[in-house]
Amino acid sequence: MTEWRKKTPLEWLSYVNKEVQVLAAEKHQFKGWVLTVDPVSANILLANPLDNGKVSVSAILGHAVQDVEVMNEADDEMKEKLERLFIPGESQTYSQEELEKRKNSLKDWLEKNHIPVNEQGKSLCVAGVLTVDPPYGPEDCNSSSEIILSRIQGLIQSYLALKK
Repeated sequence: MTEWRKKTPLEWLSYVNKEVQVLAAEKHQFKGWVLTVDPVSANILLANPLDNGKVSVSAILGHAVQDVEVMNEADDEMKEKLERLFIPGESQTYSQEELEKRKNSLKDWLEKNHIPVNEQGKSLCVAGVLTVDPPYGPEDCNSSSEIILSRIQGLIQSYLALKK
């Protein structure tokens, strides 16, 4: 067992938000910002910001890690970037009034397109087999039917594109 795998979860936590260079089995080297370390497997998740504003994420399996060298500490700006990596782009809060408007607008649009919809509390129930929860976007749909889910999500995506 490598030294890396012998560390405790608290020791691994001290690597989060640090730029590291990882030496893995077969002399492979990886460099990036530590997002997290899995406390069971010791796997490391590294992020590398790209020039186009996107991020490359790599996983290094814990059993392959031979050495981890800390290169830099994240400044406040980098910490914020790393924290926001997995937050959906349109993550925003809506007032009750805005949510009601969004719900009614989507319901009206679905009805105009002859899609059966009714209200169930704060959710919309579409054709009795799919629900749309606040804030009523494609990612807020739930259904046991993948086909229906996919089609209604596509419709809602089209609806939102028309509104812009």
